Amino acid sequence: MPEHCIFKDFYGPTGLAQKNIMKGDLSSAFLLLIDNKILEDIITFTEKEAFEVLGIEWKLTISKLKAFIGILYARGAYEGNTLRVSYLWNNKWGPPFFAKTMSRREFTEILRFIRFDDKNTRLERLKTDKFTHISDVWNRFIINSQNNYRPGAHITVDEQLFPTKARCRFTQYMPNKPFKFGIKFWLASDVSTKYVVNGFPYLGKDEDRNSSTPLGEYVVMKLIEPFSMKGRTITTDNFFTSIPLALKLRLLKTSFLGTMRSNKKELPDICKQKKDGMERFTTLLFQTNECSLTVYKSKPDKKVLLLSTRHKHVKIENSVKKLPETISYYNKTKFGVDATDQMAKKYTVKSGSRRWPLQVFFNILDLAGINAWILYKTATGEKISRKDFCLDWQKN
Repeated sequence: MPEHCIFKDFYGPTGLAQKNIMKGDLSSAFLLLIDNKILEDIITFTEKEAFEVLGIEWKLTISKLKAFIGILYARGAYEGNTLRVSYLWNNKWGPPFFAKTMSRREFTEILRFIRFDDKNTRLERLKTDKFTHISDVWNRFIINSQNNYRPGAHITVDEQLFPTKARCRFTQYMPNKPFKFGIKFWLASDVSTKYVVNGFPYLGKDEDRNSSTPLGEYVVMKLIEPFSMKGRTITTDNFFTSIPLALKLRLLKTSFLGTMRSNKKELPDICKQKKDGMERFTTLLFQTNECSLTVYKSKPDKKVLLLSTRHKHVKIENSVKKLPETISYYNKTKFGVDATDQMAKKYTVKSGSRRWPLQVFFNILDLAGINAWILYKTATGEKISRKDFCLDWQKN
């Protein structure tokens, strides 16, 4: 097997995570990701906002902030994020957990005042960072996620549209998505566990990207930078895939697997032809010394094009569909980010708000909840459902 296909790295919880995660203490995993520095900064900016609005001193303790976050997770686990807050604190219908944790007034006040940056310096920072309202929290969460976990041999890169109609300069409209408006994030997830190992928001034109570099290539190279040179395999969809990208990754001892659009100019003519003479469930294979292109006729009017630097020789399955092994391999490794996003939506902490930084914070909590759950399970070996983790992590 070529060197760029041989995985040479440890994976799973790092020594830092193994040292700090305690069996029975679910919060020990969560607080490695949303750490005290993040919480203390939020407290500082939230108290400042409350003072400016109320004109009197308003205090928020770290235990109260943790309780507030715990309520957000519990509401998500109950799948009650669309319910009015008053229903959750209702003596007759609401779960007793909410009223026992804090009063409804305290919860709504924190939700009203919570902020993630210093408004007094925001205008200056906006000149170079459109995400500055919450970029420090996002970046620290990503760094903490990487410091506590190493991905395995397979990483998936894809987009995530976090649904919101909150107005900001980079809200996206994507008509092919179930929720058509939202803030888009580029994410990289470990295929085996669905742990988010890297990510950044799409903010429109990026000054760091050379105009000659396609957006998809720029995104993949930026996301996998911390994990290159170790023989990992990156799987993407046809938005990202190109031969130049595959060859660049190969030089970084990283193999690549991705579907391709048929309109790419570097492809053979038969890939672009509708009347190609191919029978259903047949395969054509094109090869160079660096990569292979699989052309598979999946339907009478549809071909699947798949580029790989991992497969020098492609076997065909002995089945009715005669599936080439490149397609089978792709099907096994393509669901990292999609699966993470589905899990996030299942028990999302998100609720209605016109403030986009708060919506981004909800997304951070959704992803941090998944990462903390995976960290805890892999570090301790304890089996616990994600719903139970969301409900119980703040007990300690």
